[in-house]
Amino acid sequence: MMTAAVAVCGATVVLTQAPAPGIAPSVRDVMTRQLKFSAAELADLQRGKIVKHGIETSSPGEIAVVGAVRINASKAEFLDRVRDIVRFKRDPNVLQIGRFSATPSVADLAALTVDEGDFDAHDCRVGDCSVRLSADTIRRLPQEVDFKAPDAQARSAAWFKQVLVDDVVAYISGAPGRMLQYDDGPRPIRPVDEFDGILKNAASIGALIPELPDHLKNYPSNHLVTNPEDFLYWSKEKFGASPFITVTHVTILCASAETCVMTTKDVYSSRYLDASLGLSIATDVPGATNAFYLVYGNRFRANALKGGWSALRRAIVERRARGGLEESLKATKNELETRR
Repeated sequence: MMTAAVAVCGATVVLTQAPAPGIAPSVRDVMTRQLKFSAAELADLQRGKIVKHGIETSSPGEIAVVGAVRINASKAEFLDRVRDIVRFKRDPNVLQIGRFSATPSVADLAALTVDEGDFDAHDCRVGDCSVRLSADTIRRLPQEVDFKAPDAQARSAAWFKQVLVDDVVAYISGAPGRMLQYDDGPRPIRPVDEFDGILKNAASIGALIPELPDHLKNYPSNHLVTNPEDFLYWSKEKFGASPFITVTHVTILCASAETCVMTTKDVYSSRYLDASLGLSIATDVPGATNAFYLVYGNRFRANALKGGWSALRRAIVERRARGGLEESLKATKNELETRR
């Protein structure tokens, strides 16, 4: 504990400086054990600084980053912002975004534009396609889209949107029809298996709510979690040489009155990502009014980070991921605090 000496009327009085607001023990335990925050980082966090770092991973192509910030607003305001995902993710890198309805339909994708740079249907074949699709889906393409039609690109875009919705419907209903393997490149990718690998490596997901990993792995058949709040959204975002289109599953649960947990799970990515899983912990600052700590971690896998030059690519991508995470935390803090 820090102290300061002050001379008053010839006597020296020792003043004790009040400690910075603490962190709930259960959350602190997750931060130190699973998320590898150091004592110095926790001290910086309690002093109001944004802290961040990478987490070492043993799986090829996997990167994990984590950060945290104190926000002088209520966590209820944060969760309300998340539910309004279109506004929450407003960013120059997010080109288009929308939330799926309870019964997903192509109408939910009305704002999504799919041009030739997003999906080159004319040049899509098994083992060589501009977006991630299964072999069976790719083989359907020339049978269901007339490439010679004057509006071939519009037909291709409509076809892709329908494929995307069919995949989402299969995901939320547990019915057959999900794309379990992507065959757009020389090496097949199984996103479900890649996600299971990420989940296995992310012990922090179940640290506060033990049933949460099963909910994410077996959705929608798992019923162990009480009153989960789930929704899906789509987005088209800048990344790499070309934008990518992705579908994300959001789950919100509260471990207690003081602490809520949110996960973001990649359901589909047209490029780049094999799987991803994000964890947000919003926990009240003990003894403070309208203040909470936001802890955010993201773990993802990408095929491009495997093989030759992977070490250099990993270093570049991890550095960018840490920088993007800091900017995201800063933007969330600024927006919530300036609304007050």
